[in-house]
Amino acid sequence: MENILDFFFYNEISPKEKLGPTGRTIEAKLLKRINAVIAIMRDVEKTQTKPTVAMLQSLFVMDEPKKKPLILEKKYAEEKKEVRFREKRNTNNEL
Repeated sequence: MENILDFFFYNEISPKEKLGPTGRTIEAKLLKRINAVIAIMRDVEKTQTKPTVAMLQSLFVMDEPKKKPLILEKKYAEEKKEVRFREKRNTNNEL
């Protein structure tokens, strides 16, 4: 008992005073703050980071253009190769 009284005397503390928050209360408060920070980071990731990354990636994706004929008239001319008009030849030798 004498050692306990000496401890309080040398450290100038009273057994009736509170020494402040205990280790458990400090740990509980820190865990709450850490969980709040994690929740904020997850929200930022969902609402800002992932959509921004998706937009940037879509800018760099190169799709091959579909092959379409550039000039429709050219295609139409290739399909119909028959001659529509011919010169009329003179068979009677008329001059």
